Amino acid sequence: MLSVSKKLKIGFLIVLAYLNVLAWIVVFDLAQNNLKVIFFDVGQGDSIFIETPRKHQILIDGGPDISVLERLGENMPFYDRTIDLIVLTHPDHDHMAGLIEVLKRYDVQNVLWTNVVKDDSEYDQFKKMIEQSNVVTAQFGQRISSGKGFVMDVIYPFEDLAGQEFKNLNNTSIVNKVFFGEHVFLLTGDASKSIERKLIEKGIDLRANVLKLGHHGSKTSTSKEFIEVVNPEIAIVSCGKNNKYGHPAPEVLAILNEYGINILRTDELGNIKIISDGQTIKVINH
Repeated sequence: MLSVSKKLKIGFLIVLAYLNVLAWIVVFDLAQNNLKVIFFDVGQGDSIFIETPRKHQILIDGGPDISVLERLGENMPFYDRTIDLIVLTHPDHDHMAGLIEVLKRYDVQNVLWTNVVKDDSEYDQFKKMIEQSNVVTAQFGQRISSGKGFVMDVIYPFEDLAGQEFKNLNNTSIVNKVFFGEHVFLLTGDASKSIERKLIEKGIDLRANVLKLGHHGSKTSTSKEFIEVVNPEIAIVSCGKNNKYGHPAPEVLAILNEYGINILRTDELGNIKIISDGQTIKVINH
């Protein structure tokens, strides 16, 4: 027969175990209500990972190499081999190459792209690999909703660009606006100042808490007028350490500093994770 003291001890341990499980459930439930947006450090390129409150996963661009696979492995459970949506903003190597590696290893349910013309073997490979996914051509007005308040709108290009050829592929970049609670993320691909101007002239509400700078902080993007309209609290620069292009450009940094915007750079901070509960934003660098 167990002594009274032992019974009490076992009962206390059971209560502790119950409280631990309850605390884990509460924490998990709270995490379920958060939006995660991670700007991956993939060197000189772009890659953005979004996990919605319903645990839907979106990957916007994949960077220039296989480093995106390591980043996904750090942020997705090892058993999860499905990605709900990948977005190729435009078919330049530093945005597309990593997505090809992702398509080789993950079951990608949906693909959003522009389907513009580019005579390139790498692009041909990408096109062949997305044949098994549900493929949608991006255009203004499309909305992606994941429930629990998460919405992502396509605000550029204004029309279907499929089958068209362009000298400057940067200006075919898909521009997305993500909404969650009180927070807005503006993700601009490599869109240049001319596209920024078109967005302003169209009268789109461009205000955002977080702005991913166009073209890695190049001087070809991020006009002063654009910054005034967007009025971000945080500016994300996705670029490689000591890159040969000199990104981000000193003149762009000067504009951001003039407006007191918090500048976060992947070349300095590595991955930049932003967690939103819809009312507050938490930034984690790792």
